[in-house]
Amino acid sequence: MGKDQHFVHKVSAGALLVTLGIIFGDIGTSPLYVLKAIVGDKPIDAETILGGLSCIFWTLTLQTTVKYVILTLRADNNGEGGIFSLYALVRRAKIKWLMYPAIIGGSTLLADGIITPPISVASAVEGLRVINPDIRTIPIIIVILTALFTIQQFGTKFIGKFFGPAMLVWFLMLSILGISQLLTNMSVFSAINPYYAYKLLFLHPQGFLVLGAVFLCTTGAEALYSDLGHCGRENIRISWIFVKTALVLNYFGQGAWLIAHEGQKLNDSNPFFSIMPHWFVPAGIMIATLAAIVASQALISGSFTLINEAMRLHFWPKVKVKYPTDLKGQLYIPSINWLLLAGCITIVLYFQESAGMEAAYGLAIVLTMLMTTTLLTYYMFIKRYNRIFIFLCLITYLTIETSFLIANLNKFTHGGWITILIASFLILVMLVWYYARKIRNRYVEFVKLTDHLPILEDLSRDLTVPKYATHLVYLTSADNKDEIESKIIYSIMQKQPKRADIYWFVHVDTVDEPYRMEYKVCEFIHDDVIRIDFLLGFRVAPKVNLMFRKVVEDMVRNKEVDITSRYKSLNKNNIIGDFRFIVIEKFLSYENELPFYEKLILDLYGALKHFSLSEEKAFGLDTSSVTVETVPLIITPPKELHMKRIK
Repeated sequence: MGKDQHFVHKVSAGALLVTLGIIFGDIGTSPLYVLKAIVGDKPIDAETILGGLSCIFWTLTLQTTVKYVILTLRADNNGEGGIFSLYALVRRAKIKWLMYPAIIGGSTLLADGIITPPISVASAVEGLRVINPDIRTIPIIIVILTALFTIQQFGTKFIGKFFGPAMLVWFLMLSILGISQLLTNMSVFSAINPYYAYKLLFLHPQGFLVLGAVFLCTTGAEALYSDLGHCGRENIRISWIFVKTALVLNYFGQGAWLIAHEGQKLNDSNPFFSIMPHWFVPAGIMIATLAAIVASQALISGSFTLINEAMRLHFWPKVKVKYPTDLKGQLYIPSINWLLLAGCITIVLYFQESAGMEAAYGLAIVLTMLMTTTLLTYYMFIKRYNRIFIFLCLITYLTIETSFLIANLNKFTHGGWITILIASFLILVMLVWYYARKIRNRYVEFVKLTDHLPILEDLSRDLTVPKYATHLVYLTSADNKDEIESKIIYSIMQKQPKRADIYWFVHVDTVDEPYRMEYKVCEFIHDDVIRIDFLLGFRVAPKVNLMFRKVVEDMVRNKEVDITSRYKSLNKNNIIGDFRFIVIEKFLSYENELPFYEKLILDLYGALKHFSLSEEKAFGLDTSSVTVETVPLIITPPKELHMKRIK
């Protein structure tokens, strides 16, 4: 087994427990609100309940189990999952338009995720109304959410140890509560017959709209795929058997209780808490709140990972990323953390009740699932799956997810527009950042490095030019090792001649393998001109300063380079020479005449650039040894000026 195959997770009791805590928080807390949303404010109707239960069972079976647990988990990128990991796999097919499903899917997943913490926490906290109907839940919800987002900066290593046991208690509670009601009415299991789903959807007036509420039972399936790298495929599949059993028992138990109260209205009550013995309600609310916090934590961590991947794939402006603990893959993005908190509090204040959030939840996430289906289809083509099987999967899931989308469109006017608006903004940001980079790169001029090697060699030995640094390091975007930006040559030779003992050119290449960390060294002139190419996975932070130092240490150890200072006094005492990094920042020249849409994209890019990290910080460079040079990006050459000389 290769050293990079860290993603192989052995199946064990401990690993299964961790899987419960990390993977199933979102989908596991859906019993808090799904059946409540199906009933709504109408009188309880046994036919609707049986049809809803049938839809839930087959949605969990076809959508969650077959599509995600069995099929999509196969599409792992060196053990990592999620829509951007899937895109990194299929973009090798060189089909350019596949970036659109990835961008739309990632944006809608982030947007609808803003409702996940509020709806989970609100549904749990509102259980307090069973004890005190007049209690004000909004302040409690906001306090819990604020505390949850505040602790992100310290890392979740400590509380993470309790996620697994907490979710184990949660799923056991779901099972026991469900069984306690099923003992009074086992006939609800007849809803496993898909005929009840058919009857509700096609024969019941407005039955099709119930799909909008049913869909809430599978919204966590996309997050399940995104968290693949934390636990491994087999641990997820095995623990899903237990999770699905607990979910089905609880859903059907709630269904038995609802049928027993046919004709009544729920009003402010929630069938989830109503099936609890009265003496158990306080403990049940505490366990539910803890489970909601676990579900929210998974969403927050997933959002950080998603934005980090988007940055590496050039879909998102570079923002500060911190690593609060030594846990692999755990990171913290301050800007995203506080934006999410602001979004969650806004959702709570706007909707006030979890019932309002239920009416808006799911519209954006169904678009994510459609985008995943699109990318997964291409993945199966690349992997040469049977074409008939691919076609059947495509038709099946396009039909299911399009049906869910149509049913969820009803949510647009009930608050779903908020998540669509947020998703549209995120899509715009990603498209602008991606296309602006394409436009700018199209006009960057590259020259042959070999043509300039003799001059570089002469310059490094020209004692009439003051020495700029012992080691001069330039970051280059040239993919071809034999090329270099003309602006770099201009910086070295003309802007201010920069004599150095060794010229280093460093290039960072983002590759499709998530955690790849490799480098190549090309020595053009021994101890004079050297190029280093870093091949970094899309989940690896480009800490160029540390990585470059490690490469230089390896080269010194192998006697490939001498980094001792060339100043006589320092060389005699074996002092290491100084290193200076040069970062060239390009800005759009006023001399350009661009097509309208390109000018608009670059103007928006310029606005976004104000909120992004500077190049040196984005590459993890030590600011004390970095010089930033700004150069104009002249896309269209200036028109020839006809000037007349006069006496």
